[in-house]
Amino acid sequence: MSEYSAPLKDMQFVLQNLVDMKEISSLPGFEDASEDLAGAIFEEAGKFAAGVLSPLNVIGDRQGATWKDGEVSTAPGWKSGYEQFCAGGWHALSCSPEFGGQGLPRVLSSLVEEMWNGANVAFSVGIMLTRGAIEALELCGSDAQKSTYLPKLVSGEWTGTMNLTEPQAGSDLSAVRAKATPQPDGSFKVEGQKIFITYGEHDLTPNIIHLVLARTPGAPDGVKGISLFVVPKFLVNEDGSLGARNDVRCVSIEHKLGIHGSPTAVLAFGDSGGATGWMVGEENRGLEYMFIMMNAARYSVGLEGVGLCERSYQRARDYARDRVQGVEMGGDRHKVSIIRHPDVRRMLLQMRSRTEALRAVATVVAAAMDKAHAHPDEATRRQSQEFVNLMIPVVKGWSTESAVDVTSLGVQIHGGMGYVEETGAAQHLRDARITPIYEGTTGIQAGDLVGRKIARDGGAAIRRVLNEVATVVAKLRAPDDELLSAVATRLESASIALDRSVQFVVNTYERNAKSVAAGSVPMLEMVGMVAGGWQLGRACLAAHKLLKNGSGDVDFLRSKLLTTRFYVDHVLTKVPALAEAVLSDTSAIADFQDDQF
Repeated sequence: MSEYSAPLKDMQFVLQNLVDMKEISSLPGFEDASEDLAGAIFEEAGKFAAGVLSPLNVIGDRQGATWKDGEVSTAPGWKSGYEQFCAGGWHALSCSPEFGGQGLPRVLSSLVEEMWNGANVAFSVGIMLTRGAIEALELCGSDAQKSTYLPKLVSGEWTGTMNLTEPQAGSDLSAVRAKATPQPDGSFKVEGQKIFITYGEHDLTPNIIHLVLARTPGAPDGVKGISLFVVPKFLVNEDGSLGARNDVRCVSIEHKLGIHGSPTAVLAFGDSGGATGWMVGEENRGLEYMFIMMNAARYSVGLEGVGLCERSYQRARDYARDRVQGVEMGGDRHKVSIIRHPDVRRMLLQMRSRTEALRAVATVVAAAMDKAHAHPDEATRRQSQEFVNLMIPVVKGWSTESAVDVTSLGVQIHGGMGYVEETGAAQHLRDARITPIYEGTTGIQAGDLVGRKIARDGGAAIRRVLNEVATVVAKLRAPDDELLSAVATRLESASIALDRSVQFVVNTYERNAKSVAAGSVPMLEMVGMVAGGWQLGRACLAAHKLLKNGSGDVDFLRSKLLTTRFYVDHVLTKVPALAEAVLSDTSAIADFQDDQF
């Protein structure tokens, strides 16, 4: 069974041609982030992903994490792999140097993160949650909390979790019942049960720092009465050493469709009198703070989708090259590899083109994160953040839905061998299936997109994107090249359909939000597809220019042109149809009676 291979050539192409690395490296704090440094980091990360994480992927899937008497053991080799991960400094890439991080731009760490997801997504999800805890404590924690927890979270010596969901409170966090009772010393006793806690218990580190949503006595009902608390598995002494075991117990771990290597825990807080915790930030602002973690996690789950797409494509491509079956249409009677069959090639190009579009969009969004964080000009920071806010639900929702589609195609290319576990194709589909669900389902992402990100600002942010698309369309037409012109025509048609849909959302949302919500997922798909076409159009222009100048890898650049042509013909052509779903009469959804389902 082949191991994952990081797509370094495409990653470098994206970084060199779709991101202005000179601008990023000119930002305060990012001065050392050169393309040469990026290349060196990618090379080493690729080796680690292929040599350490990828071999653990099948072990994690087949043996999984195990629970016994409240203790969780990860799969064989995972603890050693995690120790190597931390020793290599990978945990700290984009974390603040103030707490031991390397302070690299998010645009670089996001591409490295994609490698971890491609090699072993079940391993990577624990790293993701720890980084979210780091960001929440950095922005909202007290000085004491920062000094106590952040250095060891950044180094990976400890891991972090976020504890939102309860049996009666899934996506509806207004139903949270966990309670936190104040104590004379300023701490709180936290009581309640949390479910679906990723890496809530494990044997990789001696301590786990839980960030927990709970209610204080007399807190308002609903989301306005939720506070955030830091509750360590082991209490921490003043000298930083570990003290007594806190009153946090792992009741069980879930038996799941996929990501078996990742323990998903049910945690009981306070079965023996109350778990000791400390409030993070101000009372009743917990959900606001937790959304710091959640937004970071939503973007990272999008990267899980990208990584899974890449891994599934690699496995399907390699199988298609090796599997000899049938004769080639129009050829002689010799048996050929199935990669010669038109429909297999169609499926492979569907997988490849969508993966490259997803990667390009996610990377451009990461670059905007860096500008929103560090650019000296306030207007640039604000506009960059508006773009990030617009695109987070798209990166999360479109990337993960694409991962389900792409990994399913991977199974299809394997034929009957894809449906059995030996080839590994089925694992990618099983692992991908959770990604459109956790950290907010696709429907939740779509509702956020149309309500908060399009209707609320009158479509200003999305229209700025459409203006950028129009600029790319004009540039594609300028060289008078047949392929570029075809890309331009398809991209323009898709952007016009999206613009009509934006206008519908802006005009309709306030008076009939249900009508807009009924088409919100098709709307999210449209934004993702057009954003992908926008970035692949830019990639097409860059590849065309490099070929004209006689520089670069000719085969790679030509394949970039052809991949884009396939994308606009087979993906972007769906956008006008999706627009009809957004704009159509939604009475069937509204009028269908409950008992008619």
